[in-house]
Amino acid sequence: MISELKITTGLRGSRTFLQEGYYTRPFKLADIGAYRADSTLCLMLMTASPGMLDGDDYRMHITVSDHTRLQLQTQAYQRLYTMQAGARQQMEVQVGQGAAFSYVPHPVVPHADAVFEGHNRIYLQENSRLVWGEIITCGRKLCGEAFRFRLFHNVTELYYRGRLVLKDNLLLEPARINVAAHGQLEGYTHQATLVYADTQVGAAPMADRLLELLAREPDIAYGVSQSAGPAIVLRILGHGAEQLFSCLRNMETILFNHHLAIL
Repeated sequence: MISELKITTGLRGSRTFLQEGYYTRPFKLADIGAYRADSTLCLMLMTASPGMLDGDDYRMHITVSDHTRLQLQTQAYQRLYTMQAGARQQMEVQVGQGAAFSYVPHPVVPHADAVFEGHNRIYLQENSRLVWGEIITCGRKLCGEAFRFRLFHNVTELYYRGRLVLKDNLLLEPARINVAAHGQLEGYTHQATLVYADTQVGAAPMADRLLELLAREPDIAYGVSQSAGPAIVLRILGHGAEQLFSCLRNMETILFNHHLAIL
């Protein structure tokens, strides 16, 4: 089933509002920031489905207009159910001049024989900022389904000034690639990725602060890389979805508040 989501923000005075919100089932949108003191639009993406099913095709288009700020949250863990053909998701994000966008969804839980392919394209303009997160788990570990999914392949591309400045290509295919091998997960069961971009002052100055935050966390491995453009990529390996999700949400708060502080 093809499911569509379209979000366009607008500016009314100094506050961001939802100028266009279009979605088909199973998607729903809720404004959860109506009583916040700041002017950011905070939306929650909800779904009436228990997760992605075989043949699902999600197509999302988000336009964060010039000088607006959008924080998009999810309602619950994203489950990928047992499949034959597989499920797909495409997401395109336009972040306008002087705009900011933050998206740190709940972890993905692939069930046995799940097949997922995703492609994210993000376009940044001058003086724009981005916080983008992703967490992939081993599956239902307590049900004996650790790494029993067939394929998880997600590509995220970041463009600035018409150039590709970052490409994150995450491929997990446990039957063909040993996830415990050197250069793979190396004994860990969960992986989190955080991309932070700032086309005004650059993202590198925030790297040390994020590493200091992670240094307090037990039983994880992590590292940060500078991209070819004004972005950094933080990778975390761990054993628990809640721990990694908490880490990403804490960093999201720091980065988004940092953005507001320097406006």
